[in-house]
Amino acid sequence: MENVFVDCKVILISQVPLPFSKIGSWPTLYANYLRSNHKIDYIVCSKPDNLYNGINYSFVNFTLWNKLQHKIFKRKNTEYFQALSKLIMPSEKYIIQIVDNYGIVKPLKKYLISKGIDKQCYIQFFYHGYFPHIKQDSVKDFYEIVNELIVLTNDSYMEHKKQITVLPSYFSVLHNGIDTKKFAKISFDQKITLKRQMGFDGKKVFIWCSQDRPKKGLHLILDVWNRLYTPQKNIVLLVIGCNSEIKIDGVVFLGKIKNDELPKYYQVSDCYLFPTLWQEGFGLSLIEALHCGNYCIASALGGVPEVLQYGKLGKLIQRPHFVSEWEVAINDFLEGEFETYEFSSDLYSMEKWNTQMNIIIKNAKFRIENNLLEL
Repeated sequence: MENVFVDCKVILISQVPLPFSKIGSWPTLYANYLRSNHKIDYIVCSKPDNLYNGINYSFVNFTLWNKLQHKIFKRKNTEYFQALSKLIMPSEKYIIQIVDNYGIVKPLKKYLISKGIDKQCYIQFFYHGYFPHIKQDSVKDFYEIVNELIVLTNDSYMEHKKQITVLPSYFSVLHNGIDTKKFAKISFDQKITLKRQMGFDGKKVFIWCSQDRPKKGLHLILDVWNRLYTPQKNIVLLVIGCNSEIKIDGVVFLGKIKNDELPKYYQVSDCYLFPTLWQEGFGLSLIEALHCGNYCIASALGGVPEVLQYGKLGKLIQRPHFVSEWEVAINDFLEGEFETYEFSSDLYSMEKWNTQMNIIIKNAKFRIENNLLEL
């Protein structure tokens, strides 16, 4: 007998206004998704400058009374629940999506119970870290409340499974995605021309792109560069995301670059350096550079090995805190001692992200509409 579904509604609770005016990985992914064949019915957030077409909003107002409740009565996120109450109907079922906002989970559950609708709501939590973020004494306040945890890599799921005793009933893996039409490889002749235009004619171009924080490892790469650079090697390192008043031979500090201008810098480059020193959730810049034709040398930390298919799509540095490891890898690259593999043009694409998001929502609807959470 065919199942008959009563369609439930999908509500996204966002800490930032959507569309989001600044650069951010998940707001960018949602921006693309919400302009395509999406399954989101409502967004709860503070009021943005512009609105997405075809989306119903309930705006969050941060009033003085809300602030007092937070400070005096320790009632957190009341402004979100006031906005949510304008959408919730007792006779309907809901999927509620939360992105990286741990603090709202327990208060949300209390709110849903107070309204008598907790059994009608399926909570999806999207986590963009790698290792479990929650302290052990807070486990019952999170993992036993959330119905589904969506992580960036399968390796992240394995770490959760290893470290946390009681996990949500359901997990999904949703790799990050990029605009693979924008971040795309150019032809050999086009690359030669672009190098000439940008003043890097005949050079091997290396690139580092991130925020200038110690955990991003730029200091390691500059240390490496000091060891191996000579004018005879005809190499240059492009540094995007920070400036330096100190001049370093063979290094060009470009500062902050607009996102729309990033592709040409990846396309002119030959090798992308990703020396992260923390357990990276995924690494968007890594796949941007990969799709633009760069060979990638990256720290074997967090989700990075899975993203680079455990070394198939680049060189993984097993001891990233050792400068000598990077020096050897870069010299190997310069001497041509590396292999490159072809990969599908839709690998880690936004289109695949959109498709997988719809599958995740479809599966959640099946579970809640058929009361599988109560079995």
